[in-house]
Amino acid sequence: MKVNVEEFPVLDVIAVGAHPDDAEIACGGTLAKLAQQGYQVGIIDLTDGEPTPHSPGPHVRLEEARRAAELLGVRQRVTLDLPNRRLFDSFEARISLAKEFRKYRPQVVIGFGDKTPLASPDHWQAMQITDAAVFYSRLTKWDEYFDGLPVHSIAAQLYFRLAFEPATLHNYSSHFTVDIGDALEAKLAAIRCYETQFPPAKAYVFDRIRGAAMIAGAAAGFSAGETFVSTRPLGTQDLMKLVFSR
Repeated sequence: MKVNVEEFPVLDVIAVGAHPDDAEIACGGTLAKLAQQGYQVGIIDLTDGEPTPHSPGPHVRLEEARRAAELLGVRQRVTLDLPNRRLFDSFEARISLAKEFRKYRPQVVIGFGDKTPLASPDHWQAMQITDAAVFYSRLTKWDEYFDGLPVHSIAAQLYFRLAFEPATLHNYSSHFTVDIGDALEAKLAAIRCYETQFPPAKAYVFDRIRGAAMIAGAAAGFSAGETFVSTRPLGTQDLMKLVFSR
């Protein structure tokens, strides 16, 4: 069935997570700040994140995700029908995500940039799926897989880290930090929407997230920050504007 791309809003930035709450934890402050600055922001969750120990089911988790997105000012949130706990990089998963990129036509895609030891292996699979989907989105002569959606070239791809992970991603040199000092509380409020994932017994998680943001920000001269990696070296035509961009 042919899909009319004009039915979907154009988004400037899409963050891709394996589960609802991944994007909020990794880059919720940046997404909130982008929305405040007038950019059109989207989140794509590859799975509904269920089952989990304290959630009654997907309907509750998806409502939590809806409220979190609303708090961040996210224009569009999409949940793909891929399986939680059994998420694997496959041709079908790559095509499913690439279709969403073709629908929403982002300039920038942000997603996982490394493995997350002791956390869900879905995160590593999500990175591989996202990498491939960014590439598939621009491939021509493949119409039979894309329901008539036109090709779309994504201009930039960034990697995030979860707030619980080290401050930098290994094997990458192009790190930069976004000032989220005025968006940290929005980030934390969005994460608190996930009551099934962060019950009172896990209240310490919010201190860890706040602390990680403060450490990341302090290294760049901000009160709070989120660190990213550019998959390509970043350049500038104006050294002074880059150095004093604060």
